[in-house]
Formats: sequence, C-alpha cells, structure tokens
Amino acid sequence: MHHSSTTARLPPTRIVIADDHFIFRTGFETMLKQQEGISLVGQASNGAELIDLVCDTKPDVIITDIQMPVMNGIEATKILSRRFPDTGVIALSMSDHETFVVEMMEAGAKGYLLKNTSEKEVVYAVQTVQAKGTYYCSSSSNKLIRVMANNGCHPYKQSIQPKFTDKEVQIIRLICQEKCSKEISAILNINQRAVDGARERIQEKTGRKNMVGIAMYAVKNGMFYPE
Repeated sequence: MHHSSTTARLPPTRIVIADDHFIFRTGFETMLKQQEGISLVGQASNGAELIDLVCDTKPDVIITDIQMPVMNGIEATKILSRRFPDTGVIALSMSDHETFVVEMMEAGAKGYLLKNTSEKEVVYAVQTVQAKGTYYCSSSSNKLIRVMANNGCHPYKQSIQPKFTDKEVQIIRLICQEKCSKEISAILNINQRAVDGARERIQEKTGRKNMVGIAMYAVKNGMFYPE
C-alpha cells in the first residue's frame, strides 16, 4: 500500500460563531477564510439560534459573544456544555469584566478571548480548545486569579479539603504556572499518561472541570500564590 505522508491532511476544525452584530460576524468570516485548517460552518445572531445551529452542524468548537438578545452567551453555554460536553466553547467579548469571565467559566466555557484579539490568537485558542485544553487570554486569566485571591465567598466552597499526594500538589502548582501535561511530565520526570491520570484525580478531588478551575481552586485554598 503506497501512501505519501504529505498528502495526509487532517480535516479542518469546524467552528460556529454567535454574535448579534452582522458586521462583526462578516469580518470574522473573512479573517477565517485566510486560515488553513479551520472552517466556519455556521453563524448565529443570539444564543437560542446558536443552540439550534450546534444541533444541526455538530461543530468541533463554538465561539460566542456574551451579550446578545433573546438568549445571552452565558445561558447558551450552560445548555451547550451539558448537551455537547465534547464541544469546546470559547467566549469572545468586548469586555474582560470579572463577572463575565467567571460566569462564562462556570457555565463551562473552555476559553475566553477579547474582541481586539489577533488572528493568530483566535487560531491558537481554537486549536487548544479542540485538543481539550483551555485558553484564557492574559487579561482574563489574570482577572480570574485575582478574583479568586480576593474573594473569600466564592461560589466554589469546599468544606472538607480533599487529601492530595505530594505528586498531585506538585502537578497542581505546575498547572497554576500554565504548564501543559507534556511540560509537567518533563519537569517531574514521569510519563505523560501518569500526568493525565493525576490530572483526572485532581479534577475529581477538586470538583473542577478544567485547568483554570484547578488553578482557581489552588489559589483559593492557599496551595499556590500568584506573583
């Protein structure tokens, strides 16, 4: 069987976007046309339309504005992350207001971008979220960590602190430093599968769905102090 490695192309990442401004959606579509490996398969102008669109098109990644008529991005994200847990949602907002960032994260979003983002950052965020990672732009991730550090009465209240092994504590601290599994396995000299297994146990013990959630938990519970 003869096949050349150069001809094997991965199918493009299929994405949909929701935004109530037609001009913004059109600009976004034009920008994405220049990008290889990403294909925009649908557009919606509010959260309710977005839910129908996702049911029809089954995209890999969803990009949504937050403030929209009929149904906002937070409500839509809550429904979508329950119905389609394998499809990552990225918020794309004019504002990095703390409330928005935290509410989108709690609704199940895997990423947060500001509308003044670059093409490169959008593509990187989409790739990261499709690979089951999380991508929060620097201003939103700083906000999240600050909220956690300043906010004693956060919705995540854990009455009994679970027991972590020393290795898990090391991994939690590295996650807080935004290290991915590959980097963590190199730093701690353990294989990547062991890191992923530990990450799953950490997610279970902390009740968090993603890396940002774990980082917030760690800051809140005094396991990590942001610079």
